[in-house]
Amino acid sequence: MRPRSTPEPQRRLGLPASLALCLTLASCSSIEFTRDSESSGAFVATGTSFTVFSVDLPRSALNQARENASDAGMHNMVVTSAEVWPHWGPLDFLVEIIGVRHAIIKGTWGYKDD
Repeated sequence: MRPRSTPEPQRRLGLPASLALCLTLASCSSIEFTRDSESSGAFVATGTSFTVFSVDLPRSALNQARENASDAGMHNMVVTSAEVWPHWGPLDFLVEIIGVRHAIIKGTWGYKDD
């Protein structure tokens, strides 16, 4: 009879570590400001989220990008465009099962000198 082998610690930690890495990498956001004048300019905010069974972790990519832009505290921010990728129309439910979404928000801030 063969002795039973115990799983190595690396194997036991493999799945939880992989899941934690996916969640950490999937919850990234950034914001970039460019200045047109002393009191105005443009911004680009991004957000990425990991989706499992229609639950966005840590929150939806679009909300994450919007919150990131809002937290910057710039005056008179106006969003001019918002995109979420991937957007597959009627097949979008496939991303809702398990997937990663990325959102980009572009806009302006400040007051233009006229």
